[in-house]
Amino acid sequence: MALTPQQGVDIVSYARAVIEGHYSGSKHDVPVSLAEIFKEKRGVFVTLEKNRQLRGCIGFPEPIMPLGDAVRQAALAAALEDPRFPPVEGKEVGKLTVEVSVLTVPEQIKVKNPKDYVNEVKVGVHGLIVEKGFYRGLLLPQVPVEWKWGVEEFLSETCMKAGVSPDSWLAPGTKIYRFSAQVFSEEAPGGKAVERDLSR
Repeated sequence: MALTPQQGVDIVSYARAVIEGHYSGSKHDVPVSLAEIFKEKRGVFVTLEKNRQLRGCIGFPEPIMPLGDAVRQAALAAALEDPRFPPVEGKEVGKLTVEVSVLTVPEQIKVKNPKDYVNEVKVGVHGLIVEKGFYRGLLLPQVPVEWKWGVEEFLSETCMKAGVSPDSWLAPGTKIYRFSAQVFSEEAPGGKAVERDLSR
């Protein structure tokens, strides 16, 4: 079930409240509009930016827990546990923009020839997961839009995110999964969230 615009506003506000509450000790009640959907198991990512630069992004690709728990855990982890960045300091929180991506269940793309993957992936619609052996990497659907990638570049960049060579999507044994997402983002730090239109 898709989130309504109001639920999008509220889910971003909730993620921000979770982060602010970590530093202030304040409580964060679940908005009434989210009470039911928060019980559904959904994949989710929380992305933090500061001055339009990535500051943290953590999430759960698979629907392994109720959405409310996933948002809370992902929000805190994006602020405190992204290994690419030092933990967010309390004084930074007011400078962050918060984005929440609610995911569909990833589905494996099955093709006879790996070159056919380019026909099964749509930039602005799909996020990707590349899996090769123990290596696994994910890029959200907004990433190729922001970087103006084509499909082949998107596939290659997801391979590199997984820690394998960029042409690994053409190799036997590599698994490619696609998913879509509703993406709600603050237009300014602490501002009202809107749903992003990723189509080009």
